Amino acid sequence: MLLPLALFSRNLCTNDAQKLPNGVLTNETEQRCRQILGSNIPPQGVSAGVLVTLCTFRGAPAFLYTLRSSRLRGRHKGDVSFPGGKCDLSDEDVIATALREAQEELGVTLARSSVWGPMMPITDWTGMVIVPVLANIGCLEDLAAKPNPEEVESLLTLPLAMACASSSRGYTSFRQRGRYAYTLPVFRLPGHKVWGLTAMMTDSALSLLFPGSYRSVLRSSR
Repeated sequence: MLLPLALFSRNLCTNDAQKLPNGVLTNETEQRCRQILGSNIPPQGVSAGVLVTLCTFRGAPAFLYTLRSSRLRGRHKGDVSFPGGKCDLSDEDVIATALREAQEELGVTLARSSVWGPMMPITDWTGMVIVPVLANIGCLEDLAAKPNPEEVESLLTLPLAMACASSSRGYTSFRQRGRYAYTLPVFRLPGHKVWGLTAMMTDSALSLLFPGSYRSVLRSSR
């Protein structure tokens, strides 16, 4: 069953976003990111891998997200997320985990060569160590994705220019024991928002792609 793509291409770019280069997903950018990410060695005891999916849609570079099915169990049903999940004993490494999960959710087989490298791990509130894996999966129109309806309600795209626009970005500050604790980014889509770990991964990816122009609310850029 081919689910509909929820494709957002509204012109919400600010002047800051319009200054970004159109051809960001170039060989030069890829090699620079591969060199940086090549120094990241995933720690022992990784719990899950997530594929941070870059793509091209209607000629524009974008992120590809999934809208998790509302029929799933757990606190993250209905959330916007990247494809990913827990490591399996049969997985060679966390990259294999991320690619396998993407295949299960998107219904496509992605080559390992599409992966640029593992990003810095994130530890969630339960103690799970999650490794985001940056990949460029190419032209979305040619992908012929067939999302798994048991896990994915629809696919969402967020153009990189829109992701960098101030009109599409926000943040949430958290307090613990009455004091400021930390700040997390939020990205707005029409009818949806990207928040939590997915927003952190999006923010880190943008810091990698636009090191001179994107200002992150997170301390780490990788």
